[in-house]
Amino acid sequence: MTYCLGIFSKEGIVGLADTRITSGSDTTVSKKIFTVQREKHSYFIMTSGLRSVRDKAITYFSEVIDDQDKNFNKLYKAVNKFGEQVKRVADEDGAHLKDSGMSFNLQAIVGGQLEEDEYPKLYLLYPQGNWIEIGEGTPFVIIGNSGFGTPILKRSLTYDSSLEFGLKSGFLSFDATRISANDVDYPIDTVVLKKDEFRMIEHRFQEKDLGHIADFWNSKLKDAINKLPANTLNNALSFKKLEGITDDT
Repeated sequence: MTYCLGIFSKEGIVGLADTRITSGSDTTVSKKIFTVQREKHSYFIMTSGLRSVRDKAITYFSEVIDDQDKNFNKLYKAVNKFGEQVKRVADEDGAHLKDSGMSFNLQAIVGGQLEEDEYPKLYLLYPQGNWIEIGEGTPFVIIGNSGFGTPILKRSLTYDSSLEFGLKSGFLSFDATRISANDVDYPIDTVVLKKDEFRMIEHRFQEKDLGHIADFWNSKLKDAINKLPANTLNNALSFKKLEGITDDT
């Protein structure tokens, strides 16, 4: 499993991905963010799914970039071409995977801004090669292990959130996933693209870099629970009946 998060903000976009690769009982570290950087032409691809099909699709797409990237003036055109490579890999490997009891499960988050894009764009690409654009209504998308990290993003993030706020919320989402699933872990890679700057900022963080933030959050969360205005809820600790509640209810 994996954890990749894309955040869509009025200020730009943020990508965050763990690096843990699990194969049976073995774990390794590998980058899950592929980037393309040219003048006024920047985008990234984050992938989840079987490592073999992920690597194959990216390798095929790298060849496409060598020949055609200069023709992509809007991000959706690059997404379409990557989708073609995903379908190509599915045609080549899908039946063999099914025979082995596995499924073709490659998903991708593609984000960036190209020459003629009005603002940075964010897309979710499905294993079938089709895609949707992430918009203001739900300004984030997770692929891989999404269940544990989604709630905090739904409670905190909006399209108007700053990139800094998005990074903080994104890290807490990753941390919630990390402590709940043994197949997601440090190091984590981040990529930030500010609107109209066309220059991605990439960083890798180890647990020693960010562990103090998780400790701070855990402490504040426990303190907030202790301070909850829960007088009514505390009736569950006594024999006092709430108004309107009967023995048959």
